[in-house]
Amino acid sequence: MQLILGSTSPFRKELLNKLGLNFTTDAPDIDESMHIDELPEGFVQRLAQEKAQAVAERHPDALIIGSDQVACIDNSILGKPGNRERAIEQLTRASGKRVSFYTGLCLLNSGSGKSQVVCEPFHVYFRELSQTQIERYLDAEQPYNCAGSFKSEGLGISLFERLEGDDPNALIGLPLIRLIAMLEHEGVSVP
Repeated sequence: MQLILGSTSPFRKELLNKLGLNFTTDAPDIDESMHIDELPEGFVQRLAQEKAQAVAERHPDALIIGSDQVACIDNSILGKPGNRERAIEQLTRASGKRVSFYTGLCLLNSGSGKSQVVCEPFHVYFRELSQTQIERYLDAEQPYNCAGSFKSEGLGISLFERLEGDDPNALIGLPLIRLIAMLEHEGVSVP
């Protein structure tokens, strides 16, 4: 059965490559708006499932991976900053605080219609950061397309005091430990 990553994220594609499985990618086209009173955990699970279902319409007999992620400080969602000014605001706000990342993951068997959906939390505790440290970091990484304004797989690790979670891959956007268990439930062995 064909394995499809329902994402255009280069970060998720790179993570899935670590498993040594043959897969293709397909871009889901969905409305990613949050519903009124929707909690972050439910939001990312819903979007992961909707992404997988959107791709399933084009691939009737495949295993499809959908994933979505949000970052939260004090129960408010941080989006991708998009520019330097918003990244400075986000990192200033994160300084000395815990940022929680919620990654929704869905594995949909489009042949049977069965799906497995989870939310994988991961918490990042930021060091107290000076304005100079924030600006130097942004000059080096320019993480304007990353939720929370950092790339943990790069220099972003220097911003943290500690990390807390079951799967560090979840921080980058695809919880591989959970995905391996889901794949095995569908009969796909990962070496």
